[in-house]
Amino acid sequence: MIFNVRVTARASRNRIEQNGNNLKVYLTKPAADGLANAQLIDLLSRHFKIKKYQVNIKSGERARNKLVEIDAII
Repeated sequence: MIFNVRVTARASRNRIEQNGNNLKVYLTKPAADGLANAQLIDLLSRHFKIKKYQVNIKSGERARNKLVEIDAII
């Protein structure tokens, strides 16, 4: 399953808003050095109750808009 993800880094708390295949994710980590991407993978794996290796950022590693693939049946 592929999701369009809009990421907001340096938010006051971690939060996920889901609207169909679109996700809006608020992360507390800054975007520097891949910290926000690592936190995104961790947060999505906990949200969907899957392992971290099943979450893959397909495109947009250095952008706010990302394409994220979930490699599991949800």
